[in-house]
Amino acid sequence: MSAGAVLIGILVVALGVGFSIGVHELGHMIPAKLFGVRVDKYMIGFGPTLWSRQIGETLYGLKMLPLGGFCRMVGMLPPAPPGHMPQKGYFGEVVAQARAESVDEIIPGEEGRAFYNLSAPKKVLIMAGGILANLLLAFLFTAVAFSIPTTQPTNTLASVSECLPQNPLHPTQDCIPAPAAAAGLQVGDTITQFAGHSISTWNQLTAAIAAVPVGETVPLTVSRAGTLLQLELTPVNVVRAAGFDADGNPAVGADGIIQTISGPFIGIGPTVVRQAIPLSQVPRAIGEMMTGTFAAVASFPVAVYEVARSMITGAPRPGSGVMSVVGVGRAAAEVAGVDAPVGDIVATMFALVASLNMALFAFNLIPLLPFDGGHVVNAIYEGGRRTLARIRGIRPLPGPADVARMLPVAYVVTPLLVLSFLVLIMADVINPISIFG
Repeated sequence: MSAGAVLIGILVVALGVGFSIGVHELGHMIPAKLFGVRVDKYMIGFGPTLWSRQIGETLYGLKMLPLGGFCRMVGMLPPAPPGHMPQKGYFGEVVAQARAESVDEIIPGEEGRAFYNLSAPKKVLIMAGGILANLLLAFLFTAVAFSIPTTQPTNTLASVSECLPQNPLHPTQDCIPAPAAAAGLQVGDTITQFAGHSISTWNQLTAAIAAVPVGETVPLTVSRAGTLLQLELTPVNVVRAAGFDADGNPAVGADGIIQTISGPFIGIGPTVVRQAIPLSQVPRAIGEMMTGTFAAVASFPVAVYEVARSMITGAPRPGSGVMSVVGVGRAAAEVAGVDAPVGDIVATMFALVASLNMALFAFNLIPLLPFDGGHVVNAIYEGGRRTLARIRGIRPLPGPADVARMLPVAYVVTPLLVLSFLVLIMADVINPISIFG
C-alpha cells in the first residue's frame, strides 16, 4: 500500500467524519436556535482548538481530533426539584456540581431560553435532529455512490458452465451436467424472472437462487434475441474450494485440509458492464445497512471482546468485523490503492462515509446518556408525565424531568465507550482488517 494511498484514505475518512459530525451537530443547533435556546458553542472535534470564531452569541470552532463534536445549549440540566435531598458520595457531588454549572451558565434575564424550560416535543425535536441528520446523510451518500457508474455484474449471462465444479475433497473426471446448461440457458440470455421473482440485477438473481431449496425445480424467464422463453431449472448443492493458492491449487488450512464452501449452484456467470445502480435500489440498500448496523451495535460488547482477543492471539479478524475510525481510514487507503477505475474507488469512498453515518445514527439511538437517545427518552418520559397529570387534572403540572439523576449512568457508559474505542484503535494498528481478504 503506497504512502499516497494511505494519505488519501486518511484524508477522505477525516473529511467524511468531520462533515458528518458537523451536520449531526447542526441537526441539534438549528432547531435549538429556532426555539430560542441560547447555543454558546458549536465545535467539531475534541482536544485543542485549531480554529474558532465568534458569530453572534455562538463560538464556532474546529478541534484537533475528529472523533466527535458538541453543540452546547445553555441550561441542559434543570435545577434540583423543590425538596430534593442531595445524594451523598462521589456521584452525589458530581450531580450537584453539574446542576450548579448548568444554572450558572444562564445569563440573568434569559432564564426562558434555557433548554430545560422547553416543552417535551421541542426537546425531542432538538435531540432527535442530530440522529435524523445522520440517517439523511446515509441516504445521501448512498445515493451519490449509486449514481456513479461502476463495474457492475448484470443479469445477462457471459458464461454457462457445461459441468459441475469438482469437489476438491473427492475429485472426479466425470462431467456432471450443470443445471443451467441442462435447462437450455445460453450465453447472452438475460434472466428476467427466477422462481417467481422479477430480476433486474445480478444481486437479485443470486439472492433468488440462494432462497431456492436444493433439488427443487423452479421456473425462470429469459430474454433471448428479443424473445421471452419459459424454462425450468433445478439448483444443486455443490462443494467447492474456498480459495486457491498462487499455483492455482485449492487452498489448504492450518490443519492441512483443503478449505471448502458449499451452496446452491446452477452454473452461470454475469456480463460485467460499467453502469450506475438505479436510485430505486437506495431504500433497499439503506434497509440492509440499517439491519446490519443495528445487529453490530447490539453485539458491540462481544465484538470488542473478540477484537481484543484477536489482538492478543494474532488470530485473523473477519472482514465484516467492527473497526475504529483508524480502521475505516485504513480501509479507505486500501480502496484508494487498488488497481481499479477511479469511479469505482470514489463510489466505494462514498459508501464508506454512508456506513459511518449509519453507525452514528444507530449508536445515538441507544436510550442511555450520553447518547442522544437518552435525552430523547427523558423528554418523552417528561411529556408523558405531564400529559398524565393534565388528564388527571393535577395542577401545577410537573416540572422538567430531573435529567441530572441519569448522569451517573453517563459517567459509567462514557469510560467504557472510550476504552472500547481505544481497543479498536489499537487492534486496527496491530492487527487490522483487510477488506479484500
